[in-house]
Amino acid sequence: MNEGFETLAVHAGQEADPYTGAVVPPIYAVSTYKQDGVGGLRAGYEYSRSANPTRSALEEALAAVEGGARGLAFASGLAAEDTLIRTVCEPGDHVLIPDDAYGGTYRLFSKVLSRWGLSFDPVPLGDLDAVRAAVRPETKAIWVETPTNPLLGIADIAALAQIAHESGAVLLVDNTFASPYLQQPLALGADVVVHSTTKYVGGHSDVVGGALIARSAEVGERLAFHQNAIGGVAGPFDAWLTLRGLKTLGVRMDRHCDNAERVVDLLLSHRKVTEVLYPGLPGHPGHEIAAKQMRRFGGMVSFRVAAGEEEAVAICGRTRLFTLGESLGGVESLIEHPGRMTHASAAGSPLEVPGDLVRLSVGIETVDDLLSDLTEALS
Repeated sequence: MNEGFETLAVHAGQEADPYTGAVVPPIYAVSTYKQDGVGGLRAGYEYSRSANPTRSALEEALAAVEGGARGLAFASGLAAEDTLIRTVCEPGDHVLIPDDAYGGTYRLFSKVLSRWGLSFDPVPLGDLDAVRAAVRPETKAIWVETPTNPLLGIADIAALAQIAHESGAVLLVDNTFASPYLQQPLALGADVVVHSTTKYVGGHSDVVGGALIARSAEVGERLAFHQNAIGGVAGPFDAWLTLRGLKTLGVRMDRHCDNAERVVDLLLSHRKVTEVLYPGLPGHPGHEIAAKQMRRFGGMVSFRVAAGEEEAVAICGRTRLFTLGESLGGVESLIEHPGRMTHASAAGSPLEVPGDLVRLSVGIETVDDLLSDLTEALS
């Protein structure tokens, strides 16, 4: 039986507790498990770095909603990214990343993985010819963000999967901005999906986490080995909070999208705004691809300010309902200046973002209140 997304989000991996009948998986705050004789494991649990029942429930649910063979939960999105790259690559290999990648991802490649012997090149993933030209014999992975953070660029997942597989590489897709509700990269040919579950999956700005979902059981098994060997796993309480957030992902994403579309309309008509970046706009260079591979266009909106960087910073400080803060994807609206906040680590690099850019994570509040807040801040 092929169940719908919302049904899977509520029920996958979340059977009622057989002892008490509790309909929500318990928080197994435990580090080790009694064995019935040496090697006699109950349900396969021996030590909570290797596996924990609360984390297992989340991992099964994540695999279900992404349509993957194996899901794995981590302590953060970057812990998931690091484990993924060390699983599919080795020193001497080469990776292509977006030329507008998330600043934390760029820092991981440039400051950490490069010292491990991995080389990488930023490339405009919307230009398929540029991607093909950048692939080398030692290229083992193409790293995709779509939409990207914070410029909301769009990449054609199916086309990039074909390029990757023809060259013997894997396609890795960060699906954080879209969420599994709006986009299904594995169905389009991706090999592994990455999430910062801190964002839309958790959805309430109360937990930090990450996830990997593998399309094949073989890749999933390799990832699970490295998850245990490296050890950056999600704790049981974090897994429980993330699982709770996942249950309402579909209804939340619909409201995020509804509100974002209204915010975009406001920004388009404002004299202080020179450009609005949103893949739902017909003039966006990735609009047609986004319309093909996404259910809707998401809750993230970026815009550029006519008066430049200082005014962009000032606008970030004048909002009341849009909270000035890093992160995204929570029920509350957030505003930030990427150049000085989330993407400061990319300053001076090819991935440096414009100083006049403001990024919004549009929440689920009453939309008229959000519009009034932005109008006042822009004025």
